[in-house]
Amino acid sequence: MADCIFCKIAQKEIPSNLVYEDDQVVAFKDLEPQAPVHVLVIPKKHVESVLAFTQEDKDLAAHILVDVIPQLARELGVDEKGFRVVTNTGEEGGQSVKHLHFHLLGGRSLQWPPG
Repeated sequence: MADCIFCKIAQKEIPSNLVYEDDQVVAFKDLEPQAPVHVLVIPKKHVESVLAFTQEDKDLAAHILVDVIPQLARELGVDEKGFRVVTNTGEEGGQSVKHLHFHLLGGRSLQWPPG
């Protein structure tokens, strides 16, 4: 999608602080981190949200959730104490960019409610 900021990041038209890349996915540090470790994991293919996944995206979804996110959690050192994976869907779900992205957060206690 031509005006999608995450597509532009995936295509390297816009610089990012890249921490991972393969033929299907890129991951980069969030510009406004909510935790010491806060990276966004996005498919290179434009998929608007979880609701836009199709049957042909099964392998992509599995790759992100089974391969990439656990590998990043280990590499970024949050696998032993714990981390959170979040994806927002739709306006009321807090999705600000209409390109599927998973937040990987860790490096501090993320218990809810805080305290």
